[in-house]
Amino acid sequence: MATKAYVLIETAVGKTRDVMSSLSGVSGMEAVDAVTGPYDIIAVVSAADLNSVGELVTDKVHTIGGVLRTVTCLSVSVG
Repeated sequence: MATKAYVLIETAVGKTRDVMSSLSGVSGMEAVDAVTGPYDIIAVVSAADLNSVGELVTDKVHTIGGVLRTVTCLSVSVG
């Protein structure tokens, strides 16, 4: 079963559209949405396991120009 996570992304001023465009091309991205509040984008990612989620975020998300900081929230089953 795949590991799902929500990545909360803060972008530099004026860079949200560029970052969204770059994220849309990343393998493992299920959704990329602009939002209001303390973060500019919430991305939903899916990967084989926790380590793969970490690699995706550090190798593919953090390297996009305009990304200032991220918070990754793993999806868990509570039922």
